[in-house]
Amino acid sequence: MIDVNGTLVSKGKGGVYGEKMLGEYRVWDPYRSKLAALWYLEKSDWLKSSDVVLYLGAANGTTVSHVADYTESVYAVEFAPRPMQDLLEVSKRRKNIVPIYSDATQPQKYAALLEPADLIYQDVAQPNQAEIAVKHIDFLKTDGRYILMLKTRSVDIRKSPQEVFADSCRELEAGGYFVEKSIWLNPYHQDHAAIILRKAD
Repeated sequence: MIDVNGTLVSKGKGGVYGEKMLGEYRVWDPYRSKLAALWYLEKSDWLKSSDVVLYLGAANGTTVSHVADYTESVYAVEFAPRPMQDLLEVSKRRKNIVPIYSDATQPQKYAALLEPADLIYQDVAQPNQAEIAVKHIDFLKTDGRYILMLKTRSVDIRKSPQEVFADSCRELEAGGYFVEKSIWLNPYHQDHAAIILRKAD
């Protein structure tokens, strides 16, 4: 991932969502993208040029567009009609984005469209976020990673974010994952935690 004087950027055609430009680079805003926030907090290179990415909860395509700048292909799943319209427009500007209008809770409906993923990135605001991750474990390559952006307030508003996080990790581990690391996304996104997963041995 490209660092220009401490600023995360991606190299691609600008004007996708009014993002700032630094010469030929697009500025990747951590307040608008949780993946960018994760980079600012721990500076790992999550994206490689040869990667196939499955993106669950693609929304309007803001983060998808940056991911596509870095990777070979992005299969972008979105269920809400209005964001899907924006995602389709973004896909016209990035030939390596495959937009999929479908529900991430039912991967069997789009399984035939996919190929094994080096990275699965999930940003879905639903109560069953851990369950969705478990349902997609078979789409992840053996040595791949799964990044779950846990929106704790969408899971259970009655529990503390820490309780939701602990419960989710237990469910993920019971479903076949190993929790490699986790990081809270403050100050960029409150009550959100990035959980980095691998397939358990």
